[in-house]
This record gives sequence, structure tokens and C-alpha cells, in this order.
Amino acid sequence: MIYFDTKKNAYGYEIPNYIATVDDATWLQYAGTDKWDIVDGQFTDITDTEEYQQKEEQKERERIAKLSLTKREVFLALYKDKGITPEQLKAQILDAEALIEFEYATEYYRGNPLIDQIGIMLGYTSKDLDYLFEHKELPTHED
Repeated sequence: MIYFDTKKNAYGYEIPNYIATVDDATWLQYAGTDKWDIVDGQFTDITDTEEYQQKEEQKERERIAKLSLTKREVFLALYKDKGITPEQLKAQILDAEALIEFEYATEYYRGNPLIDQIGIMLGYTSKDLDYLFEHKELPTHED
């Protein structure tokens, strides 16, 4: 990890161990990003490392989990894709607690496990549901 102070001095691994001063162009290119690290005294792109890719995947999962849709958006997407009305969908939810959660929510969050359960029940994949929450419609599948 690289730490820069307010004078654009670079320090290695958050230890006050002065290693370099960078010019403005370098500062703008590398500061404020976790895509670069100093390896053997050189700025090195670390985006192809497994650790970096795992962190990025986790960030993406967290971003998607926070996405939400209104009830109207969900019901419209389901109706357009499968012709399912809200009443038909609610009739398929047999667990009383799940039905209450689904019926009385004002918004549905992608990270809610209930969304995955309902999606599976309707034949949707996790990627289909991610797409729904990002685009407010379900993907079209060409057979």
C-alpha cells in the first residue's frame, strides 16, 4: 500500500518511511486509486493480481446487493417477462413470513435472500436478477 502525504511525498506501507516525491502528472495518475503499488521501487499496475481481482469482485457484489427496485418496477418486469400478475406471484409464496415480507415491502433490495428464493421459484438465475436490479427489466434470452 502506498501512502501520500499532503506534499505529494510517497511512503511505503503506511509507515512514515519517505521513499519519493512525485511530480503532478504522476500524482494525478496514481493517487487515489488502489490499482497501483510500488514494487521494487517502481509504480506497478496490480490489477491482474488475484488479491486485487477478489477485492474488486467483492466491491461489485456489495454494490449490486445495495440496488433496489420499487414494487411497481418488480411487478412490471415480471409481467412483461412472464405475464405474471402480482396476485399470481403472491399465490406462489407459501411461507407466511416470506409473504408478509414480500407483500409489505416498499422496495426490494437485491441483497435480500428472499429475492433469490423468489427468483429460483420463477426460474431466474442470479445473473438474471442482477440484470433486473441494474436495468429495471429482465434480460431477453434468445433460444
